[in-house]
Amino acid sequence: MDAWRVEIRVATGQPDPDGTAAAAALAAAGAADLGPIRSVRGYLLGADLPREAVERFAADALADPVLQAWELHAPGDVAPDDAGRVCVVPKPGVTDPVAQSLRKALADAGHADVRTGTYRSYEFAAADAAERVAAAAAQGLANDVIHDVLVNAVPTTLPGAGASPDLAVVVVPVRGRSEAELVALSRDGGLALNAGEMQTVAAHFAELGREPTRLELETIAQTWSEHCKHKTLTGRIRYVEGDAPPRDIDNLLRSTIAHVTATLDRDFCVSVFEDNAGIIAFDDDDCVCIKVETHNHPSAIEPFGGAGTGVGGVIRDVLGTGLGARPIANTDVFCLAPPDTATDALPKGCLHPLRVLRGVVAGVRDYGNPMGIPTVNGAVHFDPDFVGNPLVYVGNVGILPRARAFKKANPGDTILAVGGRTGRDGIHGATFSSLELHTESETVSSGAVQIGDPIAERKVMDAILRMADEDLFSAITDCGAGGFSSAVGEMADGLGADVELADAPLKYGGLAPWEIWVSEAQERMVLAVAPDRLARALEVCDEESVEATSIGTFNDSGRLVIRYAGEQHGDLDLEFLHRGVPRAQRQAVYTAERHTDPELGPEPDLGQALLGVLGDPNVASKEWIIRQYDHEVQAGSAGKPLVGVRNDGPADAAVIAPKLGSRRGLVLGCGLNPRYSKIDPAAMAECALDEAMRNIVAAGGDPDQTAILDNYCWGNTALPDRLGGLVRASLALTDLALVYRTPFVSGKDSLNNEFRDGERTIAIPGCILVTALSVIPDVSRTLTSDFKRAGHRLFLVGITKRELGGSVYWKNRDALGASVPRVDATLGHRVLEGVWRAIQARAVVAAHDLAEGGLGAAAAEMAIGGRLGARLDLAQVPLGEPTPSLGDRPEDVLFSESQSRILLEVPPDRVDDLRENLGDAPVAEIGEVLSEPTLRLEAGGRTLTALPIDDLARAWKAPLDLDGTLEGAR
Repeated sequence: MDAWRVEIRVATGQPDPDGTAAAAALAAAGAADLGPIRSVRGYLLGADLPREAVERFAADALADPVLQAWELHAPGDVAPDDAGRVCVVPKPGVTDPVAQSLRKALADAGHADVRTGTYRSYEFAAADAAERVAAAAAQGLANDVIHDVLVNAVPTTLPGAGASPDLAVVVVPVRGRSEAELVALSRDGGLALNAGEMQTVAAHFAELGREPTRLELETIAQTWSEHCKHKTLTGRIRYVEGDAPPRDIDNLLRSTIAHVTATLDRDFCVSVFEDNAGIIAFDDDDCVCIKVETHNHPSAIEPFGGAGTGVGGVIRDVLGTGLGARPIANTDVFCLAPPDTATDALPKGCLHPLRVLRGVVAGVRDYGNPMGIPTVNGAVHFDPDFVGNPLVYVGNVGILPRARAFKKANPGDTILAVGGRTGRDGIHGATFSSLELHTESETVSSGAVQIGDPIAERKVMDAILRMADEDLFSAITDCGAGGFSSAVGEMADGLGADVELADAPLKYGGLAPWEIWVSEAQERMVLAVAPDRLARALEVCDEESVEATSIGTFNDSGRLVIRYAGEQHGDLDLEFLHRGVPRAQRQAVYTAERHTDPELGPEPDLGQALLGVLGDPNVASKEWIIRQYDHEVQAGSAGKPLVGVRNDGPADAAVIAPKLGSRRGLVLGCGLNPRYSKIDPAAMAECALDEAMRNIVAAGGDPDQTAILDNYCWGNTALPDRLGGLVRASLALTDLALVYRTPFVSGKDSLNNEFRDGERTIAIPGCILVTALSVIPDVSRTLTSDFKRAGHRLFLVGITKRELGGSVYWKNRDALGASVPRVDATLGHRVLEGVWRAIQARAVVAAHDLAEGGLGAAAAEMAIGGRLGARLDLAQVPLGEPTPSLGDRPEDVLFSESQSRILLEVPPDRVDDLRENLGDAPVAEIGEVLSEPTLRLEAGGRTLTALPIDDLARAWKAPLDLDGTLEGAR
């Protein structure tokens, strides 16, 4: 269908930042020397609109009259051919949130049901360079999964409508088929079911005397996916470690993570491992809930959409916890390949890590910010083995009245679909997330990628919270993995449901019933609403401009029946659907790899070594990322992600005061270091928990009122060595959590994070992210990490050992090593409790945990934050076995990454209070804060090096100053 075309350009004499950014992206992709690039925003409007209406709308709604100019092209007009241009256009069927907002704006202007579309165009002087520019645009400006690139042309028609849907009931023969045939059926259909599972399905339908429909088979595949059922971690494992006798583990999650929570039985745990998020007590009236998810595979294929919809999904998880929690804070953690990876070193089918980094940051930014939810905490880790499988963790914290902490659908309740319409985007998302990626994943799995619309989700959130306040629903969940199939199927467990798919609102025509049922299109929730409250629920949704439609009824049949226009497409026994999946039986073997510490000569220049550590991307400032997030919205951010006199120092954790008029608050932190896993996954797991707890305590969190979450990301656990590492990590994490008295309240696993490039397989290092949430009585008794005043004393709590295996310092010297840090649980618990008491006694004015980069990085970061210098005497550092060498190797002390260490700034008149409150935690005075802006390192009176704070800041900020905008990085 032809369309009106409105093009918006910057006005003459005004800067064109989008054009400048496009020129840089094109140059990086191989199309340089094009001269100025002019960016154009294009809007397509239905041809039946009168010209006067289009002109008025363009002037009033689309262009800024001061900064921009607009042009109108009538239906059928083509682009002039006197200049070069490339256009980036959403593919048919891909969600276009801007077009949806455009349609809403037109409706507000009195023009209802106008079809719309958008595009981006980039113009340059040389028309004959268009083909070369198009190839670069496909890399730097577009993603083939979701975009088409047009050369010297613009779209003149609206996105096409879908074809007529295939409404036939499709039967899939499975009875009597061989194992090989069943495996092929699963593989070719993207079901991600193994031979045993397919045979179980075949046997079930043989017992029923019929074949499954495609909708039934898709429902079983989504429900039984690794993503939904965690089959590996809940199955049976025979574990062998070294020469020890085999150990049989029945349900690894239950015997480790859940065992911790059950054993500790902490009274602040309200609901754990039951709902969409974990729930803990906050005060007499309210609870807080927390969930952290991964969106790894989608982000590998389409980083912006993958990360954005990950944020949207975890927000809906919290919104769907209990009877509707209010989201108050977001977190994000990325594990990526280094951004300076050479292009010719990339495996086929992998996006460049820099493009992934920019995409995932933008995805989190452009979802969280418009939702009005602050992004307050996070981390980034770089390692070459994430090149094929970037990890994208996203989390959300919500507040929930205690009276709404539990939910249950009832027979007779209406199944109410609320929010976004259903489209083809997101089909097979759950099964796709359970598969290994490969060189063709970008093409064959593109349908599993969703594009989010945060404005739509914001409206859904407002409607849900209003309905919750009026007690209008009895249960709620989000349409996450598996879409309606999972949401309705889970809510119907223990009940039954009858669903009519013809009533589900669609983005466009052409969807088959099974596609409507399993699509993971975003911004949708499912509610159970009693008949006498349905009218009011629909009224609230209408007032919030949110679409809500009844698609069926819950009953007590024990069956899930799915129809389309009255014709039955599925009839599944819910007991079989939820508990019929066969238990996995896996072999796990852990054999310690033989690593040795490097034989390195003494460091020739300690100052340059420290600058090199600060300049490592894993230590370097993440300010470029943080500045893109809104962490002030909702006005509850009491402890910011950037601190200090210039607000550019690193915070250890976020502090949130979620209730107006109350000082009661939350401290939110995290810990991970996948590099340690290359030496020993047990060390990686312990250090993740210890780091998360140190971050919490350094910011003023109470270690005894802290709940934690575990997020596993691992390789192919069908391989015994991969699973062996995961088991070893889980056992170590369990042992430490029991000593630290930290219950797990939620978690998630993402397995099969491997990338196959022909005969080569790249597996991620085993990674556990630990997120910690502490409830504190008074946010005024929290700390920041920046130095506060010259003359204050510096105390180091904890023991330093020669533990540099996996350290940043040895990485910078091209070594891995063997002496990976391990956690002394008893010592670590004493340190955490002692520092907490000292902070509450106001004996400490600044604290910073020692993590990657050790004492050198921690002291430098505190100095950068406060823009004050410091003198450190390494000879005073408390040492333990294996003892680092201070004589000719002070770098062993400066860069050791031993755990359970926190650097404290203490006023001289509070030293006695500090020591009294630390109790038996090891501590030593190692220096003082200086007014001179220099970090001085000494050893027993001998000066080792002295570095200006400005030099430290430049080294620390430059690596991730990706747009050249950070103060002090140049």
